[in-house]
Amino acid sequence: MAARYWRKPLDLGQIKAPHGRVYIIAERCKGCEFCVRFCPRQVLEMSDQLNSKGYHVPRVANDDRCLSCGLCEMLCPEFAIYRVEEERVVEAL
Repeated sequence: MAARYWRKPLDLGQIKAPHGRVYIIAERCKGCEFCVRFCPRQVLEMSDQLNSKGYHVPRVANDDRCLSCGLCEMLCPEFAIYRVEEERVVEAL
């Protein structure tokens, strides 16, 4: 998903946008859905998968939309989510 600008910035080819990859430790998850409900970019969704405790765990639905804000990590009461930050270059219009 490339950014859209109303005019082309001079340094467009040099901008590095934050991007993250979200990982879920299913056995720690208790299915509270905080990560799904409060994600500003709708990266996560609840799945039908159950962990050994019988809780439904979230899954990554839109990995490309993650901006590595860290909100899912901060909200998880069980420390079941972590992210790895990556960088990608914003594509020209």
